[in-house]
Parts: sequence; C-alpha cells; structure tokens
Amino acid sequence: MAEVKWIKIATDIFDDEKILLIESLPDAYAIITVWFKLLCLAGKKNNGGVFLMNDKIPYTNNMLSTIFRMNESTVKLALNAFEQFKMIEIVEGIITIPNWNKHQTLDAYERKKERDRLYQEERRAKQRALIEKSSDKSSERTSDVAVSDIDKEEDKEKDNNIYYVPYKEIISYLNEKTGKKLRWNVKSNQREIKARFNEGYTLDDFKTVIDKKYHEWGKEPTEEEKKRGVKDMRIYLRPKTLFGGNFDAYLNQEQMEEKEPTKPKSKPPVSRNLNNFDRREYDMDSLEEQLLNSN
Repeated sequence: MAEVKWIKIATDIFDDEKILLIESLPDAYAIITVWFKLLCLAGKKNNGGVFLMNDKIPYTNNMLSTIFRMNESTVKLALNAFEQFKMIEIVEGIITIPNWNKHQTLDAYERKKERDRLYQEERRAKQRALIEKSSDKSSERTSDVAVSDIDKEEDKEKDNNIYYVPYKEIISYLNEKTGKKLRWNVKSNQREIKARFNEGYTLDDFKTVIDKKYHEWGKEPTEEEKKRGVKDMRIYLRPKTLFGGNFDAYLNQEQMEEKEPTKPKSKPPVSRNLNNFDRREYDMDSLEEQLLNSN
C-alpha cells in the first residue's frame, strides 16, 4: 500500500496515563521519541499498524535502531515498555499497534452507518409486507397483531444490539482455504468476527481478506527463503490475526502477484563424437585393392 503523508495525534497525548508513566522511567524522552518514530513508520508503511519490511520479513530491534538512528538497547527498552503498557503487541516476532485503523480512519464507521441504514430499510419492507398480508385476510385484529409482533422483534434486537453474524460461513470458508479444522462456535473466534461486523464489515469483506492473506501467506517458504530469514506465515491464517485490528488494512491492501518460478537453462546436448570431426564414408573394396597393389 502507498505510504501516507500524515497521521493523527491527539492533542492531549501527554496527559495520557501511559505517557505519564513512561515519563517516570529512565531515558523517558528517548523512549517517547521511539514511540513517535514508530507511529511515523506505521503511517509510512500504511500496513494497518503491522511492522513488516516487506510482505514476510518483520522489523527487528537492530533494524529499527538503524532506521531510527538510535542505540539498539534504547529501542529494546522502549519496545518492552510499550508492550507492558499494551501500546504494542509482539506476536511471533512481529510488532503491531492494536486498533491502528480504528484511530486513523473513518472508513469502518461509515460502513457501519450504511449497514444500519440498509437494515432499517429491510425491516420496514418486511413490516409493510406483513401488514399487506394481514389486510388480505380482512382482519384488522390480525394486522394489529402482526405489527405488534414486528415491533417486539425490533425491540428485542435493539435491546440485545444483535444482527445476524455468519460465524459458521466465515470459519467454514477459512477452513476450506487453509485445510484447517477451526470451530465456528468457539468464543475467541466469534469475538473477532462480531467486532468487525459491528464496525460495518460484510461477509464478502471477510472472504476477501481470507483470499488475499491466503494468497500471500498460504505457501511454505522454500529452503532458500528460510536461509534468508523469511518466516512461515501460514500460522497467521487464523481468526485472531485475520479478523483482528488490522482487518481494514488487509481488506484494502493490493493483491500481490505471484512470481513465476524461473526455469533452469537447458544445457546443449553432449556430442558422442569425442574428436568432433565429421565422419567420412569409405569404399572398403577400393581400399583393399589399393593395399594389395602396393605390395
């Protein structure tokens, strides 16, 4: 994804409890400097708060110290503090800033508004259909009951703040892609899916993210790639990673094109004629006659 030129910073950031606690630590100003440099790098990479140098290689402490032009010990100290205060997460060596897109974009909020609007339109259409059906039976009482039933259903949904969430369809699609046997009724899997649905995402959005990340992470690295430090990203094809705080970034990232493997150059055929001279045809009868006459 293309880098962004600016990021949002709250004007009361230095009144935040976590920043106040960091200011009490040794090398506080250096640690805060690392935090702002991390925020800028996250915006520059525009990868939903996930710190990957490319599609598979995560940033290490040494790499960050080089980019930030700071001592590696200071960077390590800062990252430990950020992780302790839940400002970052480090999973399998990959640094992420939780809820990056929630604080940096409004796209999810706008999608939720649109989804709520469509839901209300659908509910009203069902209500009208039931009223018309009841009218056909020429029963005013039946019509009143039908409207009352819809109102009760609406109140129940409003009180529980629920929509139909296709947990089973999403997990089944993920299992079909990855060959895993994840269960759709596990609460930890449902939590991430429901959170994204509450933000306005749809079933097609989930399938798009699964397709993109499977295309990117679904293959085991070759031995040569492993020697170069490329991680096996298949372990991240799971609800916690795919449907977590980086969902919006995964949804909007460009589809990576798969490179065709280079074919080895074919060697020229080896000649069986070792002296590489053209063979000549001989008349054996003529040779025999010449030998006899020479004697």
